Amino acid sequence: MKATSVFEAGNHRWWIIYDQNEDRVIDSNVYVMESNEQSILLDPGGFEIFPQVFAAMVEVVQPSTLQAAFVSHQDPDIASSLPLWNACNSNIQWHMPKLWEGFIRHYGALDANFVGIPDEGGELVIGGRKLEFIPAHYLHSSANFHVYDPEAKVFFSGDVGAALLPSGHSAWVELRDSDSSKAFDDHIQHAKFFHQRWMPSKEAKKDWISRVNQLDIDFLCPQHGAIYVGENVQRFLSWFDALDIGTAISR
Repeated sequence: MKATSVFEAGNHRWWIIYDQNEDRVIDSNVYVMESNEQSILLDPGGFEIFPQVFAAMVEVVQPSTLQAAFVSHQDPDIASSLPLWNACNSNIQWHMPKLWEGFIRHYGALDANFVGIPDEGGELVIGGRKLEFIPAHYLHSSANFHVYDPEAKVFFSGDVGAALLPSGHSAWVELRDSDSSKAFDDHIQHAKFFHQRWMPSKEAKKDWISRVNQLDIDFLCPQHGAIYVGENVQRFLSWFDALDIGTAISR
């Protein structure tokens, strides 16, 4: 795994830590935002990949700067590494859906500092930068949130936008100097099955798209796959809006 820069303006930075290789667990992206020597970890990943994620993170951010971590929902690929991170830095505040606090405790670290996010969302300030917790309930979990950085125009979208890509993929849906529309068409074929099987609610999808369309987004960053940049953000939102999803969809 390696850390790659997503956004940088002065001391305000975002990184993606991602796996390019095939292995026995589903590839997961971990994100880090740093501002004024404080940082937050977003969906820190599963127990199995903790050593690789930690080694990649310390190349760009010191663990002592971690003030907080965000957990979008309860899945093991999201947060089963929580006890290991807590052992490294017990001062981390863990922000997660309030509904899932008691379930996530089953991963361990009963002394960890949990902060439940109410269903309507909320805000958090890290190093002077405001982050917004955006409701994304039933996409795919019944209590689920995404994170928006209005200054960097970075939107962490959790499982929305995810794609199951072959090994060796880029961190980006397209290279900056490539034909972005063709790259999007090639990429989105790897996202269709994921969204049709893991996203159960058309009503939740419509509500989410309505919320997100009101935001100014340059980088849409999913927890699996590659980052949508520039015009591909709206391409993805339009594609997802038109996609038939729900429990009756099968392969």
